[in-house]
Amino acid sequence: MTRVWRVVIIDSHPTSMLGTKLILEERENLKVTGMASTWDEGLVLVIEHQPDLVLLDYQMPEGTAEPLLEKLKSNSPESHVLILTDHDGLKLLHPIIHHGGSGILSKQASASQLMLMIDGLREGFAALPIEWLKQGIWQMQAAPLAEGMFDLTETEIFIMERIVQGITYDKIATEITVSRRSIDNYLRKIYVKLGVSTRAQAIEKFALHSRQKRAVYI
Repeated sequence: MTRVWRVVIIDSHPTSMLGTKLILEERENLKVTGMASTWDEGLVLVIEHQPDLVLLDYQMPEGTAEPLLEKLKSNSPESHVLILTDHDGLKLLHPIIHHGGSGILSKQASASQLMLMIDGLREGFAALPIEWLKQGIWQMQAAPLAEGMFDLTETEIFIMERIVQGITYDKIATEITVSRRSIDNYLRKIYVKLGVSTRAQAIEKFALHSRQKRAVYI
């Protein structure tokens, strides 16, 4: 008999959570052990239940999923985390996997597609849309190291320029009118794009690339 998987759902929309819960519990081998509408509540549930699977909404009021994903995996390393999103899943795939996620699924996906992904995770496989393969998904691995300032956005470039100048995170947050937590979220994305894991490495790589780019124009 297949072991029952314990599931935690983290989503800011109660109606969506309830609908997902009903879909999951139509299967005898899935049991929703907790639902949360905030990051803090979700983290507490995951620490307490150590679920086999976490369904996590990518975009919540606290921000995008990457920071919470890291905490979930740190506190419950055996849990699979499946990201549900309205965004372009292909573009999110590399950073989500980098942060410990097990897959991405569109919120518009059918119940059978959700179950297919869960069944795959049980067997140690990740299911991917055929369309992603047609677009050349293998190229996504190299995207963070591509030319053009590693695909950093204008805001991310500004943040790195200020960090290289020695400006504090709090002052940068004030300058671009965001919260201090948002700066942390930006930095996590920047680290992924630069292919680094520390602030010092990010500064070194950004500064080196900037010097090389200026040299080309001189």
